[in-house]
Order: sequence, then structure tokens, then C-alpha cells
Amino acid sequence: MVILSDKWEVNKISLNSRLLIGTGRFETLEKTKLSIQAGNPSLVTVAIRRLETQKNEKENGSLLSAINWKQIWMLPNTAGSKTPDEAIRLGFLGKEIAKSLGQDNNRFLKLEVIADEKYLMPDPLGTIKAADYLIKKGFKIFPYINTDPILASHLEELGCATLMPLGSAIGSNQGLKNLENIKIIIEQSKIPVIIDAGIGKPSDASKAMEIGADAVLINTAIASAERPELMAEAMKYAVIGGRLSYLSNPQAISIKKGTLSSPKKGVLF
Repeated sequence: MVILSDKWEVNKISLNSRLLIGTGRFETLEKTKLSIQAGNPSLVTVAIRRLETQKNEKENGSLLSAINWKQIWMLPNTAGSKTPDEAIRLGFLGKEIAKSLGQDNNRFLKLEVIADEKYLMPDPLGTIKAADYLIKKGFKIFPYINTDPILASHLEELGCATLMPLGSAIGSNQGLKNLENIKIIIEQSKIPVIIDAGIGKPSDASKAMEIGADAVLINTAIASAERPELMAEAMKYAVIGGRLSYLSNPQAISIKKGTLSSPKKGVLF
């Protein structure tokens, strides 16, 4: 099967699955565990602020101990940061958490700087400022950004490890709302492009992969499903299907006329 050898890399680290799963919106720890088992992601995001602010140390430990970090990379997340300084502080804390889990060489960081409390749109200037500082400190930055190809180019030039343009607003399940700009970002980027936020259905995940995205990050669509483990599995196969479709190099859509699927040459009558 082609997809079995279709690994991808971030910062020279080889990853098997092109699905990433977030842990922020699950109702229970058990649903989180089942969904991760079913989806088999390569990376799992954990909000650093969530861990930092939990008063119950037992609960804090349970989220981290529920996942087999020998098989899955942790992607610390600066969600909740309104300023670059907040994101930077959480980034260093996230590195220490990853180290405590045995991932000593993990420098991954999903960078979110969001001052907009209504629409939750990422702050481009704050993201650039935080990314510039953190990259110089050795972090491998996964920046969450709007679908702005120019911003994406600047962040790539800064040295980000990936780009994470949003499909649509966080938690909206609206799918890929700015498809043309996403395509431009994918086309011009030389680093992995991971579609993040807004993917609401397996068909959205498949579409993201069909247009050439390297991976997708999904949380709300899985966590809000009545049976999240089934949605996680559906997303896993949607990602595989979309990636296989992309690799097959499908024929361009014809808008002028139909084309016979069976040739006329060689017919008996």
C-alpha cells in the first residue's frame, strides 16, 4: 500500500501519520484516550496553559499519563496567549513538560498569539515577534496563522518548521473557507503545511490533503462528536484517502465537455 511508505518529516524527525489531534475539548479523559488510539496521530497537541492552571495535580498528571509518549510526539501549544511575551513564557514551560515525559530532544511548539477574543483570529505581528525570538532559542515553531500567503512567506523565511494556516475559525467546523489562499500557501512553501482549525467533517480533511497539504490538525470535530473515537477513525482514513488521491495526480476537471470513459477504438459495432 503506497501510504505505508509515505512518511513525512519535521525538522528531520520522521512521522508516520499525517493526522494531528488536539486534546482541548474532550468531555472526559477516557474519550481523549479512545480517540487518540483510534486516530493514531503522529503528534498530539496539549495546551500548556491548561496544564499550568489546573489546581488538581492528579488531574494534571492524568492527561499526560494517559498518552503513550514513547509512540507519539507531544506538540505543546501556547493557546490562550494574547501577547508574544505570554507565548514565549509558555513555550519554555512546554519544553520542560516535554522533557519531563522523556522527549528530551523535543523542540516542537505550536505558536498561537490571539488577542481577538470574539473571532479568535491569530495576531500576525505578535506571531512574527514571538516566532523570531523562539526560533533563535532553538524552538521548532508551528505557527497558527490566517490564510495570508505573504505572512506565510515571512514566517518561512524566519525559520519556522511548518506553517499552520486555518481552514476557518477555531471550533467552527466550517471547513476550508479560503481555499485559494490555502492553495497558494501550499504551492509556494518549502516546509510542511498543516491545515489547522475549522475542519468539521472527514470530507474537509480529505479535501485538505487532496490539494497538497502535508497534514491536518483536528480537535473540535472529533471531541464534539457523540462517539469521538469513531470520528477520529473516520478522520484517519479521510486523511489517508485524500493523500492517496493527491499522490495519484488526478486528471484536471473538464468544464467544457464530457469525456468517454470507454474508448471507441477496437469496438465491434
